[in-house]
Formats: sequence, C-alpha cells, structure tokens
Amino acid sequence: MTIFITGGCGFIGSALIRWLLANTTVQIINLDALTYAAQPQSLDALKAERYTFVHGDIADQGLLDNLLRVHQPQAVVHLAAETHVDRSISGPSSFVQSNVVGTFTLLEAVRTWWATLEAAKQQQFRFLQVSTDEVYGDLGVSGAAACEQTRWRTSSPYSASKAAADHLADAWHRTYGLPVLVTHSSNNYGPWQYPEKLIPLLIRNALAGNSIPLYGSGEQVRDWMHVDDHARALWHLLRYGQPGEHYNIGADSPLTNREMISRVCVLLDQLSPKTAPLEGHASLVQQVADRLGHDWRYAVNVEKLHALGWQAETSLEQGLRETVAFYISLFQEEQNHSAARETLIHDA
Repeated sequence: MTIFITGGCGFIGSALIRWLLANTTVQIINLDALTYAAQPQSLDALKAERYTFVHGDIADQGLLDNLLRVHQPQAVVHLAAETHVDRSISGPSSFVQSNVVGTFTLLEAVRTWWATLEAAKQQQFRFLQVSTDEVYGDLGVSGAAACEQTRWRTSSPYSASKAAADHLADAWHRTYGLPVLVTHSSNNYGPWQYPEKLIPLLIRNALAGNSIPLYGSGEQVRDWMHVDDHARALWHLLRYGQPGEHYNIGADSPLTNREMISRVCVLLDQLSPKTAPLEGHASLVQQVADRLGHDWRYAVNVEKLHALGWQAETSLEQGLRETVAFYISLFQEEQNHSAARETLIHDA
C-alpha cells in the first residue's frame, strides 16, 4: 500500500510517518513545502526504503498530477495547513491560500486522477481530510461535547479556513463520489511541535528563564491528546472508516490552560531543577491580554470512533512527562551546538 501524505514534515504529519513506518509495511510519499513550521529534522533518522520526500506545494497542480500518476497511491492523507490561531488573526490571507485554495487544488488533482482508475481501485481509495475540533467553535463553560452533527460556529480565520476546506471535501464526495473522510481532532501534544504552540513555547521559555505567557484568565478548556494516538486513529480510519463520514478524535483529557501550564512547570521542576528559579518554574508565568475571539472551551464526543474499535492509549501523565523530557533534551542539544559555534567563531 502506498500513502500520499501532504504536510508530512509538520508536527502531526511527521508523527504519522514515523508511526506508519514503525508499525506497518506501507510505502509513504511525503509532499511538504517546508514552510516556517516544518521540522524536517524530525524525519532525519528514517530509512529510505519505504519513504520518499518531495519538496513542493499542494497548490502546484502540475506537480500533484505527476506524483499521483507515478506513485498510484491507495490513500491521500491531507495534513498540509497553516494552523496557528494567532498568525491567522494577524495575517489571514495565507490561511485562505493554503487551507482553502490548496485543499481545492489537491481535491481537483486527486479527483481527476481517481476518475481514471478502474472501479475496484476507485472503491478501495481513500482521501482523508484532517481537520480540527475548532470548527465547532466555543462550547461555553459547560454543556455537551461536540458530536459529528454539532453545528459549526467558527471563531478565528484559522478555524474558518479549515471549515471551508472540510466543506469542499464533503462536496467532492457528494458531487463526484470521491471517497472522502473528514476528521476533527482535539489539541495534540508531543515531540517536534513547532515552538509557537503552548506546550513547547512554555517549556522553551521556562528553560531559558523567560516569562511564560498566560492568555487572560487561563481558564479556557482544551482536550489534550498525544500525537501518536492521533496517528493511530488516522491509520484506523483509513482501514475502517466510511467515506462521506466525519469522525471526532480525542482522548477525553480536558484541562484549563492554567492547569496545563502548572502541570508542565511541575515536571520541569522535577526534570530540569537547575533551570528552576527559587520559587519554581511556575513563578515565570505572566498573565497577558487575552487572544481576540478566544474560544472558551473545546470538547469532542468520540463515541463514533470508539465504536470502530479505537481508543487513546497514552495517559496524559505519561505523555506529558515524555514530552517535557524530549524538549529538555532538544533545548540542551541546541544550547550545546550554539556554544560550539561561538567557540569556533572565537578561535577563528
């Protein structure tokens, strides 16, 4: 089986590739434009036999046409996207271009190629549109978690652009019969996340002795899921999901942003005591102005995916400890490289 993954050098994409290569026999084609948030070093250790990297943009239809024709994938997993809410507020145009126009271009390339396949291969093919729980919008302080039929109420340019892409994917299924599935995952955490996101940002700031920003009251609630559990869910849905359906993915591990920061700071005190101020890393937390249009609570009902036999496996306690340890090691490695460069410059 060959899987064509877009955005495979990003946080979730690279985790999916590492998991697939470690746990399956699939061939992987990774198309990534290597924009600012890409982390190609997260895939440096991979063996090349079942993995091919292609540097390119999903908006390049000629490139897409050629890759599909040459590699003949049995599935496309579409992860390439702009994802940071703050960036979408200050510069929404790139989100529309990547998340909406890019998804349209990919859908059209896949549809055109898919139409040339024989009927059996058309039925076996899957297009997996990977989206977010943020399309459901703010659920308020309390109330039921969002299920797949919950009305979408997007708040940010990011979530609106993802909702638009999801609508396109649904339309390409309804109109053209393309075997599309759409997923909505809760907040992911784990290794190799770009440091603008909450957990890697607060760890790096804490290790450097810088302030840790806390938006507003910090009482906003998110459900947290380890990225490897997300990878497992995507593979599960490629095998057992039904075209035309949407599936929520989550781990039922809700925390307020304040609680998450507190837990990470406790782990930092334990795992990196030398960088801790006298009052602990939590003393670096500084309340800042709240984000524009900040949603109060996200939560997803995952019963539909559970019914297919998937469950999250990584506990929040285990996952956070391993994640904090990873970023401490990465930060120390970066510091050592920086010191070595300064020594070379000085000696020269």
